[in-house]
Amino acid sequence: MNILIIGDICGSSGRHTAAHFIPLIQKEHSIDLIIANGENSAGGVGITAPVFDELIGLGIDVITSGNHIWDKKEILTFIDQESRLIRPANYPPGTPGSGYCVFVRNNLRIGVVNLAGRAFMPPIDCPFREADRILSEIKTQCDIIIIDFHAETTSEKMALAWYLDGRVSCIVGTHTHIQTADERILPQGTAYITDLGMVGPWNSVLGVDKDLVIKKFITGLPTRFSLADGPTVFCGIIVQINDNTGKAEKIIRILKHLN
Repeated sequence: MNILIIGDICGSSGRHTAAHFIPLIQKEHSIDLIIANGENSAGGVGITAPVFDELIGLGIDVITSGNHIWDKKEILTFIDQESRLIRPANYPPGTPGSGYCVFVRNNLRIGVVNLAGRAFMPPIDCPFREADRILSEIKTQCDIIIIDFHAETTSEKMALAWYLDGRVSCIVGTHTHIQTADERILPQGTAYITDLGMVGPWNSVLGVDKDLVIKKFITGLPTRFSLADGPTVFCGIIVQINDNTGKAEKIIRILKHLN
């Protein structure tokens, strides 16, 4: 199975860029399944129901998220009804939405899990223990398990990857919007990259207008951020997973530009 996993889609320019590249990558690599992080897909923070529908319309099967999932208040009106949109599973019990989903594709049962880190991030339950809990529930139900670990530090992401090597098919990091060049397959068959990167403005600071960010760093004054204009970037990976073993066989890092 060939799975395309896309980094944080930022705002309308990110959605436009995703719409441009997804059909091209599908055709070139015979993609079976698409997962994307969409927590910043509506105006640069959060996601709305119309934007969710737009992303699903692009052929994305599952949308993961992170700490910005709650930034648009209307998320609370539809997250419980939409199984294809998941939020970090290690929020406290009773939080709206689900932290994972399981569905069937090509006669294979696929689990997608979303976790958030704790280092330099808002307080949240332990992602390592939550991963153990979820795997104890779905491991026997799933042929393939993919994890989006939304975290700040490279160390926390890599530690979770080593902790789960051989227990899941693939772990990808999101959140920093900066793609790392460390894609690899760990010894027990888990594909890994520390951060997928983003889909959005290229001449920016993590998607935001660079002049606004520079002003904030220099003055220390509160600054209202907005997304940058201009050329965009499309970041993600394609992971090839053995249908019989659930182990990763190949990982390809993608970074494409759109003017």
